[in-house]
Amino acid sequence: MDGVPRVPQQRRGGPAGSQEPAALRFGVLGPVRAWREEELLNTGSPQQRALLAALLLREGRTATAAELIDALWGGEPPSQALAALRTYASRLRKVLDPGVLVSESGGYAVRSLGEGALDLSVAQELATEAEKARGAGDLCHARAVLNRALALWDGEPLAGVPGPYAEAQRVRLEEWRLQLLESRLDMDLEQGCHAEAVSELTALTAAHPLRERLRELLMLALYRSGRQAEALAVYADTRRLLADELGVDPRPGLRELQHRILQADPGLAEPSAPLAEPSAVPVRPAQLPATVPDFTGRASFVSELSDVLASAEGRVMAVSALAGIGGVGKTTLAVHVAHQARSAFPDGQLYVDLQGAGARAADPETVLGSFLRALGTADSAIPDSLEERAALYRSVLDGRRVLVLLDNARDAAQIRPLLPGTSGCAALVTSRVRMVDLAGAHLVDLDVMSPDEALSLFTRIVGEERVASEREAALDVVAACGFLPLAIRIAASRLAARRTWTVSVLAAKLGDERRRLDELQAGDLAVKATFELGYGQLEPAQARAFRLLGLADGPDISLAAAAAVLDLPVEKTEDLLESLVDTSLLESAAPGRYRFHDLVRLYARACAERDEQPPGERNAALSRLLDFYLGTAAGVYAIERPGDRLVDHLHPTGPVGLTFPDRQAARDWLYSEAVPLLACVRQSAEGGTLRRAVDLLWASVDLAESGANSKEYEAAATVLRDAAHAEGDVRAEGRASVVLSNARLFSGLFDRAYPEAQEAIQLAEATDDPLPSSWAANILGSIAFYQNRYTDAERFFSQAIDKFRGCGDVAGSASPLCNLSRLHLATGRADTAVALARQGTDIYQSLGHTLRGANGRYALGMALAKTGQHSEATQQLDEALGVFRDSRQRLWEGMTLCRLAEVDLEARKPAQAASNAETALTVLRGIGGEWRRGHVLTVLGKALNGIGHSGRAQVCWREALEIYERLGSPEADAVRGLIAPVAA
Repeated sequence: MDGVPRVPQQRRGGPAGSQEPAALRFGVLGPVRAWREEELLNTGSPQQRALLAALLLREGRTATAAELIDALWGGEPPSQALAALRTYASRLRKVLDPGVLVSESGGYAVRSLGEGALDLSVAQELATEAEKARGAGDLCHARAVLNRALALWDGEPLAGVPGPYAEAQRVRLEEWRLQLLESRLDMDLEQGCHAEAVSELTALTAAHPLRERLRELLMLALYRSGRQAEALAVYADTRRLLADELGVDPRPGLRELQHRILQADPGLAEPSAPLAEPSAVPVRPAQLPATVPDFTGRASFVSELSDVLASAEGRVMAVSALAGIGGVGKTTLAVHVAHQARSAFPDGQLYVDLQGAGARAADPETVLGSFLRALGTADSAIPDSLEERAALYRSVLDGRRVLVLLDNARDAAQIRPLLPGTSGCAALVTSRVRMVDLAGAHLVDLDVMSPDEALSLFTRIVGEERVASEREAALDVVAACGFLPLAIRIAASRLAARRTWTVSVLAAKLGDERRRLDELQAGDLAVKATFELGYGQLEPAQARAFRLLGLADGPDISLAAAAAVLDLPVEKTEDLLESLVDTSLLESAAPGRYRFHDLVRLYARACAERDEQPPGERNAALSRLLDFYLGTAAGVYAIERPGDRLVDHLHPTGPVGLTFPDRQAARDWLYSEAVPLLACVRQSAEGGTLRRAVDLLWASVDLAESGANSKEYEAAATVLRDAAHAEGDVRAEGRASVVLSNARLFSGLFDRAYPEAQEAIQLAEATDDPLPSSWAANILGSIAFYQNRYTDAERFFSQAIDKFRGCGDVAGSASPLCNLSRLHLATGRADTAVALARQGTDIYQSLGHTLRGANGRYALGMALAKTGQHSEATQQLDEALGVFRDSRQRLWEGMTLCRLAEVDLEARKPAQAASNAETALTVLRGIGGEWRRGHVLTVLGKALNGIGHSGRAQVCWREALEIYERLGSPEADAVRGLIAPVAA
């Protein structure tokens, strides 16, 4: 790297073989300091530290007395400069180890330092290592090493050290630090971390406004973040600043970048080697399911597919689409071939079950998100749209050799976005349909096994000894199975588990034509017959578990939830489920989690309708599952919100559900169970389970408030509201309307949330249901506040406080108190705003309410800022931010960052405000709604204008104005007022 300060390893003094000196360490990338082990040494006065610094930076060479005097005092040394120099040297020699500071030829030198004793030498070695790694294409390692080097700076280099030499070195070291920063940021953009880089680059360009390379990187980061207008505004700001300050134009590289942005150059759209979340070692996914140890036959197919995969080198891709009926062994073959080919794909293997045979096939957008995370991309760097995710996925795979196994695909349209697009990668696809419309695919139609292969598979599972004596019976068994691998495996596994059975007994059981697999043209019916074979050999308890577990919606089910469905202890449930896994009727999705193949689930439900007695047991099983989720979610709510009365108003479930040792475990459960929990809610939206389903959704409000599952949550709430209305259940409808209006409030859908909350309060009052009425009044006040209808908002908040207090919910009353604080703040009553926020925060603190206490601190911080108490305001908001991050509350995390930016602006810290606002934009991407995005953009524009980025500020304000005008929000007038003076 150009300009890298070179500090070679210090030359050692003393005779050969002398004892190693004590471990001394020195720092110059900050205050000049010395340590012996971990003990900080007293290096004396500023001039004494200046002497030490000058010697350390001489690279072990001797500095003459004249050179050192000039370094310490410049052209006007004191009359006793030489004596003072000798005194400083003597004092340092007493502090340091013997032989470190030596006198030589009338001067001094620092010798005998161990490796890594000087922070600058460590930084230089790390910079060299990073340069080599980058040259070798290992950007992840290069970036990590550069971050280690940059972390060695501890403020201003040679801080507090006087003299012209120290000043020159400070300038040199700061310039080098900026070069390292630019290099690391450049790699950030190459790795696709453009959204995260914008915040840091905004702050850096504010601190170093004339540094064009930083401006260039900021333009590129903004452009790749979809903010083209802001990128161009950076160029306009830069050109104006350079003309005003230096009378020059931007350098050619910056002008060329502006031109490429104007032309929407495709070469700028994607990083050359994107990998969003670097680590010391590149992420190498290994997602292939385990191959079966008794894989048998299929030699021609294995050879054919292996040859196709081997040809991935030099081709755009190699796609092998395996087609065949259910149970023919598509997945088994594909996994086996993939494992054999692993060495040809050293950068990893990806796997997904696309669930194409069921009613709810996997969404390519969701699959791409999981693939990008597996490849090391941070959540914040994953785009929202399918097209952008597919483009980033192909970019991440560029230059890598990765095998992608797409199992159980529905059709070609589902898998096209999931295919790699560059040489060296390959995709294996399994499907029940023949994908003739998949361009460039190598199609393989997988048929049943040959008789020899089928018998070989049967023998490997059952054992040679048992089959050898009854070969004819064994041939009868595999023939009765129709030579279908899954049916053979199930039959053989049952026989292997029953040592008292002979092969002839099994063959006799399969003699009934209704249970034979001699016809394969019936599609799903043939698969059902195969599963019937396995089901018919289950023990009664296994069969019951198989039937009842198939009733539950959701992609998978936890062991604890399964135990609730079966009404059995967890240990007994685990034994049953593992035995079903052994029969291949159930899959182990992860430790403690189980799932059905879509077709197996349908078959299990058919068995439940046919065999479960009494018939009411089916509803009872789902009712137990609902009670389990409701009881557990209520427990999570109580842990997060101690003293909150909601749990007292929920439908009683009895002693069911899990208990948790702490908030962390409770939160982990809620978010890990979000998808099956919401599936249970939707499945329970009728009859006797409707009210409990509504209460479950209410107790799981964090799924909506956090933004993590807001869309799915709102959809479930809509289903419940409509179902309650159709059944005429006014109480359930009122609660469902509260839940739905609350979800829409968090999503920023104020116009849709308001009438829902109005309906909720009427329905709740009609059924004398006090808590929903209290919540609805608070929601109405919040919406009116966001719409600047302050009189209505104050009335609703006051009603909410009275209602919460009326039903004994002290914790509940804290929320409208804090909301009322924000209203007083907006209407010029800052002192009472502080008092109200403190009152609400005190309530939360008295109840040990960590999460909601953060909401109180959020309101208090805003109020304190308006009264000029910026330090305390920042402290309150910082504490709230930590809680929100720990609680996975992305919505509140983003809004708190925005409020911190507002405090920064009040405190005249625009660069810090810009950094916080940029981070808020990143956190809130895709959640919180457009109104909140408009607010953050407005704040960001103010911060950018404060650091001289007026062009970018206008872009932000115009985007905010478009949002407010589209929403009909009154904030539009204020933003117009911001734009007009700048434009003029």
